[in-house]
Order: sequence, then structure tokens, then C-alpha cells
Amino acid sequence: MKKRFLKSLPESELARFQSLQKGNDCTLHAISAALQLLCGADLAPKDLAAEVNSLWWRGRFYRVLPNWAVTPPMQANIVNYLARTRGLPVRARLLHTAPEILRNLPDDDDLAALVTLYWRRGRAPAIYRGASAWNYNQSKSTAGHTMLFAAFDPEHTNHGGLQTPWGFINSWADANTELFWMEDEAFRRAWGFRLPIIGRCATVLITRDPQAAHTE
Repeated sequence: MKKRFLKSLPESELARFQSLQKGNDCTLHAISAALQLLCGADLAPKDLAAEVNSLWWRGRFYRVLPNWAVTPPMQANIVNYLARTRGLPVRARLLHTAPEILRNLPDDDDLAALVTLYWRRGRAPAIYRGASAWNYNQSKSTAGHTMLFAAFDPEHTNHGGLQTPWGFINSWADANTELFWMEDEAFRRAWGFRLPIIGRCATVLITRDPQAAHTE
């Protein structure tokens, strides 16, 4: 298996698209990074969060409640809403795929994938920054978290000697030079967590297509 990085960019460049979340807005940070990478759109996550919250009160439900969770179907709806209102050349759709397919997606420069992890209380998957052996996911609660899939590197190992091949643009740090990485089994377990209606391995695939640009 070969290394694959989104847009064929090195880790240090991909990590520059990270922005630190405040509140329950990981989805908006992931979407912002994806649209920057695919079409150069400069949409601040805090502004996106405020807009999505405002739309909720007008009957356009792009998150479960204001300042609360965004399900994968809602993530796709947000991207398509932004495409309409900003004239962006992208489309988004919800898929249920497999790790063996996901790891190949960076080969296509016109694709970006949002993945959402879920876990039960006491079962949070470890997530490491760069080569650090420190687990940044110290959650003790049942929760979920959305990230932009950025890299698959079968040779990536942290300082604890653990193989961590799955790399993500993650909203737990501002722009820097390191992605966040996960061990294979932990990623498969959390991404494969089955939820009612949503199912397993939900992936929001964002496709850049110049013919898709349109406005409301």
C-alpha cells in the first residue's frame, strides 16, 4: 500500500488548513477546510456556524439544534447549500463506504471526504497529533466527532511505536505542521459504529465539478 495525501500535499501543508474549534462546531471546521482545498473558498468556520444556527430558526434544519450536533446527512446538505448560495463548483453526497475505498480517495484531486466517528462512554478512540504518543481524545462521554480525511500512510508511526496510518485535518488545533493520526483498529471501530438511520461508515463525499456551480 502506498502513501496517499489529499491533493498530493505534504503533511505540513495540509495541517495549515486546521482551525481550532470553540463549541460543538467540528463539522463546520471540516467543511471550511474541504472547500478551501477543493476550490479556494474562504469561509470562516465561526461565520458558518452562526449562519447555520440562524437558518435553524427559519425552519432550515442543518443541525439537530442550534450549537449542537450535525449528522452526516446534514453535513451534505450544508455543503450543497453553500454551493448554491456562494456559487461554488462542488456537490456533496452521503455514502456508506469501506476503509479500503476511503484510503484511495486522495488519489483524486477533485474529492474530499468528511468522516464522523462515534463512541460510547469510556470507549473514545485514541487520536494523536503528528508523531506524539499523547492521546488528544480524552473524552469520557458518549460522543461523536467529524474530521476531514487527509492522508493514508501505512508507514506512519508515533513515538510510542504504534502504527497510525489514518491522517486527518482536525479542529483541535490551529494551522500548524502536523495532522492528527489514528491507529487502524481504533479508526475502523469508531467510524464503523452503527447508529440508527445513519448506519455505519457514513462518509460525506465532496466533489469538485466546475459544471456544478450555481446560485440561489
